Amino acid sequence: MAQVIFLHGASSSGKSTITKTLQERIEKPFWHISIDHLRDAGVLPSARFRNGDFHWADSRAAFFQGFHASLKAYADAGNNLILEHILDTDGWLETLSELLSNHDVFFVALHCPLELLIQRETARGDRPVGSAKRDYETIHIGKRYDIELHSTDGVDVNVERLLCAWRSGSRSSSFVVSTAGFTK
Repeated sequence: MAQVIFLHGASSSGKSTITKTLQERIEKPFWHISIDHLRDAGVLPSARFRNGDFHWADSRAAFFQGFHASLKAYADAGNNLILEHILDTDGWLETLSELLSNHDVFFVALHCPLELLIQRETARGDRPVGSAKRDYETIHIGKRYDIELHSTDGVDVNVERLLCAWRSGSRSSSFVVSTAGFTK
C-alpha cells in the first residue's frame, strides 16, 4: 500500500510551497505530483491551446482521466505521493477515491483568504483571471478532510501540523468514508 498526501486548495493557495518543504522533511521518499509539472514540462501543447489551434474544452476530460489513472498507476507500483490538485469538477472526488482505494490517502485542505489568492493569482500571471475566486467559493464544499490548514499560518507551522497529523495514522476524510457511508 502506497501513502498519498493529497493537498487540496484553491489555485495560488500555497500548495506547491508546502509540498516542497514537506518533501524535504518527511521521513520517506515521496514523489511530488502536480498538473503544473506536466504543463511546465511541455507535455501539453500549451501554446497551441493559447493561440486557438486546439480547444482546451475538447481535451480537458481526457487529460484529467489520464492524469487520475496515472496517480493510481504510480501508487499501485508502490510509490508514495504528495499530490497537489484541485477537485473542481463533479465526480473527481469519487473517481479518485475509487482509484486510490487500496492506498492510505491523507486528505489535506489548504485555505487561503480570498484577497491573498487574488493577489497571488495576479502576481503569477499564469492562471486564468478569476480561477482563484471560483475555487475559493466552491472546491471545499462537501469535502471531509483529515486536517485543514491555513496558508496565513506559514509554511513551517503548516508542515509540522501536517506531519504530526499524518504520522498519527488517524484517517477520517472523504477518502476513507465510502459513498455508502461505511468506513473502508
